[in-house]
Amino acid sequence: MEAIVFEEFGGPEVLRLAQAPEPHPGPGQVRLRVKAAAVNPLDYKIRSGWVQDVFPTTFPAIPGMEAAGVVDEVGEGATPAVGDEVFGTTDTGAYATYALATVVAPKPAELSWEEAAALPVAAETAQRVLGLLGVEDGETLLLHGAAGAVGTAAVQLAVALGATVIGTASPANHDYVRSLGAIPLAYGDGLLGRVRAVAPKGVDAVFDVAGKGALKDSIELRGGTPDRIVTIADPSASEFGVPFSAGAQRAPEALAEQARLAVQGRLRIPVDRIFPLADAAEAQAVSEAAHVRGKLVLRP
Repeated sequence: MEAIVFEEFGGPEVLRLAQAPEPHPGPGQVRLRVKAAAVNPLDYKIRSGWVQDVFPTTFPAIPGMEAAGVVDEVGEGATPAVGDEVFGTTDTGAYATYALATVVAPKPAELSWEEAAALPVAAETAQRVLGLLGVEDGETLLLHGAAGAVGTAAVQLAVALGATVIGTASPANHDYVRSLGAIPLAYGDGLLGRVRAVAPKGVDAVFDVAGKGALKDSIELRGGTPDRIVTIADPSASEFGVPFSAGAQRAPEALAEQARLAVQGRLRIPVDRIFPLADAAEAQAVSEAAHVRGKLVLRP
């Protein structure tokens, strides 16, 4: 099968299109013929070797962790049937013609392949961190990196909880962030003053998606305490006493709930750009530049 492979850590240039052995499902697994694979910021961090301690990589490796596709092989005990259209997180690299998965859910007809592939990681991460922060009705959430896929999901879910969301993003994305229901602010120098101008009583919780050195200011905005601050992107978190949240709660029920919310229009992860599989290196370079509105997707 065709797959994107890398055999050493490095920049996007280490990714190449190659022929790789086809995987076959074990007990509880299904094999997907991949119709769309999402590109996540974690993908380039794994490729770079930055998170080897948390996500160990053995070479040759195929990137990618979420996909939508058609079941074409079923392992013993797996529930989906051959021919089912599903989406979910993969057990093998998703940047390929075929990928194995244990946790999948039916893809609603109302969602495109690309829209379905964009959902799992962003929606799960947003739900998990908002739960850790305990965001409630009437509170104010400061969200660093509101225009990306996780930020997009988090804004919508927090607003649905009744929270006021202040979302940092580049000025070019302010109208987009506002359309999601958040108050957009520029990140960078002067952030403290900008946040205090729109939230003079302070913020109740901080969700850092961007990892751009905003933890010190976030602690000051929380009255000098790291309480109710969580990052998924800043490797210096421990220096500030801020929890770093990684991992995923992989469950078919969670995927099905994400699909239901998406179909209802209550949770949308827009697809920014679609690339052919062969252009995975370009897609990861765009992802790493952090100017993505929503999600990037590959089409094998």
